[in-house]
Amino acid sequence: MHLSTTAAIITGGASGLGEATARHFADQGAQVTILDRDAERGTQVAAEIGGHFAKTDVTDEASVATAITHAMDKMGRITAAVNCAGIAYGIKTVGKDGPHPLDAFQRTIDINLVGTFNVSRLAAAEMAKNEPEADGGRGVIINTASIAAFDGQKGQAAYAASKGGVVGMTLPMARDLASTGVRVMTIAPGIFMTPMLAGLPEEVQQQLAADVPNPARLGDPGEYGRLAGFIVEMGYLNGEVIRIDGALRMR
Repeated sequence: MHLSTTAAIITGGASGLGEATARHFADQGAQVTILDRDAERGTQVAAEIGGHFAKTDVTDEASVATAITHAMDKMGRITAAVNCAGIAYGIKTVGKDGPHPLDAFQRTIDINLVGTFNVSRLAAAEMAKNEPEADGGRGVIINTASIAAFDGQKGQAAYAASKGGVVGMTLPMARDLASTGVRVMTIAPGIFMTPMLAGLPEEVQQQLAADVPNPARLGDPGEYGRLAGFIVEMGYLNGEVIRIDGALRMR
C-alpha cells in the first residue's frame, strides 16, 4: 500500500493525533474522511486538507455505519482506518469524593474500546470487498492505545483498562482478518502535545517533558501521523503494538 493511493477514515480527526494524521495523509496524496463529533472543527479541517467529514458517534452502530457509507460515497473505497477518538478521566478508584463514578468508567470503555472495535469491524467489512494488491492486502486498521495500557498511573484505572483492551484485541483481530487481507496494528503513544496537554501551565508541561528519557520533550502529534503513514506502507507489519514514547516508563 502507498499513502498516495490510500482512502482513509480517521476518527477523532478534528483535533490532536487524529488531525495530525489526517493532515499528513492528505499531504502525501491520500483521500481522507474525518469522523468526529465536533462538526464545526471537523468540517474546517476537512476543507483545509481537501477531505471529507462525517459527524460521528463512534459508540453508536448506526452513526458509524452512516459515516462509512458517506466515506464510501465520497472516496469510492476504504483502504485504511485510523482510530484516534478517545477520552481520558483522572479519577482514583476511591478518592476524596468517594468511589470512582461508574458512569465515567463505562463512558471511557464505551468510547475508547467499544468505539474502536465498532469502527474497526464496520470498516473491515468494506475493506474485505477491495481488490487485493499483489501481496493479497486489502486494507489496514490502526488503533490507538497508550503506554498507560502497560504502566498506568494513579487515577487512570478507566483509561488504562480501555487502552489495555485495545492492546489485547490487536492480535486476535489481525488473526480474524488475515484471510481477508486486512492488517491490524496498534500505536501506543506516550505523552503528546495534544489540546488536552496544551491547556496545562507551561511549568507542568516542562515537568512532564523532563520525565521522558530521550528526547526529553513531549511528543509531536505529527510524529504519530508519520508513524501511522509508515504502518500503512509497511505491509509486513501486522498484529503488533508499537510504543512511541521516547522510552518513557510511567510510575
